[in-house]
Amino acid sequence: MIWLFLGVLLWMDAHMFKRILPQVRERMGNAGKGVVAGTLLLSIVLMVIGYRSAEVIPVYTPMAGMGHLNNLLMLFSIFLLGAGSAPGVVRTKIRHPMLTGVIVWAVAHLLVNGDLASIILFGGLGLWAIAQMLLINHAEGAWQRPEAGTWARDLRVAVIAIVLYAVIAGIHTWLGYSPFLGTYG
Repeated sequence: MIWLFLGVLLWMDAHMFKRILPQVRERMGNAGKGVVAGTLLLSIVLMVIGYRSAEVIPVYTPMAGMGHLNNLLMLFSIFLLGAGSAPGVVRTKIRHPMLTGVIVWAVAHLLVNGDLASIILFGGLGLWAIAQMLLINHAEGAWQRPEAGTWARDLRVAVIAIVLYAVIAGIHTWLGYSPFLGTYG
């Protein structure tokens, strides 16, 4: 489980680096982008290895029926991740749609996974997203809403989110974690 924990910490550090130590990041110049990208790649590898190899240590039992809510939240999460970079209307309503999507993703997974490794992975990344929002808000001050796009752009993101959801569900099923089998009773 140490690999999982280290992976989550590396993910947090790499993303928060420029907010916490902006002078150091600036001195690194373009080479810093490679360092950050490499650190993020390593963090993902560590999280995957750590999560897949972690002993299942139950902490709580997920409530029955949460599978449906998980699936709905996951679809919304994927939509928010895409809405952050699409010139639609949603990004004018939510300051941090991508980070909000990560929080929704984390909550969705914690609704159906009550083991320690899941709490470290999903809870850790959810807390990172909250901390990242706070750091960005502090650094940038009052939110300047982007110019509104069209609902058609958001509809396009929604269609893409549905396709990505199906792909992600298929990958989860292939890996042995079917999103359609747990906590539906």
